[in-house]
Amino acid sequence: MNRKKIALVTGGSRGLGRDMALRLAEKGNDLIITYHTNEKAANEVVTQIQELGQTAKALQLDTSDIKGFDAFFTVLYEYLQSEKQRETFDFLINNAGTGLYVPFLDTTEAMFDEMANIHLKGVYFLTQKAVPFLSEGGGIINVSSGLSRFSLPNSSAYGAMKGGVDVLTRYLAKELAGKKIRANVVAPGAIATEFGGGENRDNEQKRKLISGATALGRVGEAEDIGGVVAFLCSEDARWINGQRIEVSGGIFL
Repeated sequence: MNRKKIALVTGGSRGLGRDMALRLAEKGNDLIITYHTNEKAANEVVTQIQELGQTAKALQLDTSDIKGFDAFFTVLYEYLQSEKQRETFDFLINNAGTGLYVPFLDTTEAMFDEMANIHLKGVYFLTQKAVPFLSEGGGIINVSSGLSRFSLPNSSAYGAMKGGVDVLTRYLAKELAGKKIRANVVAPGAIATEFGGGENRDNEQKRKLISGATALGRVGEAEDIGGVVAFLCSEDARWINGQRIEVSGGIFL
């Protein structure tokens, strides 16, 4: 019998990460999810995954704090050895992040650095630390944004970092090919979650603009994204590598 695959989803306690974790569990994967501060929400997701028949573990991680990555992977390795009787996991989904909606002229260096640490530097070095623990033939999925293709005001720092993630992913696909590790990007469009203070969920003016600019005529929901991530972690997606898949309902076509 084939060994169950294990996926690590950063920021898996809510929003897009929660849906990704649940969709991965539905496809038969075991899960490790990380949370920043909301342990209660993370444990609720763990319970939901277990109810789907898969194992799950929630671990605390600040993806902007590179100094904490070694300790995190020590805990992860101990869990894999003691609970799973193995030393590797199969899929890394770099999802954790926060939003920033500030005009370019008002963006401070501190704001810029926060976006860089979470969305680019953190992703870069967390992935670097993760590779020794990734199974041969595994996969990396980086979560980008529609804002790395099109421009909406007040997202310059966030969009710039996601553009960096898009480029990084192509390098990962080439440089990790020796381990047969695939690397791809999933780029959601505007999604109605609490991300960025719930801007796409609660700002009716923005929701109207987005809906009007989207071929399918609405703002996205978290449930629109997780299944695509689960697909990329399946055998059916084994020949997809180095690609950016925008999941936006057809916005700004």
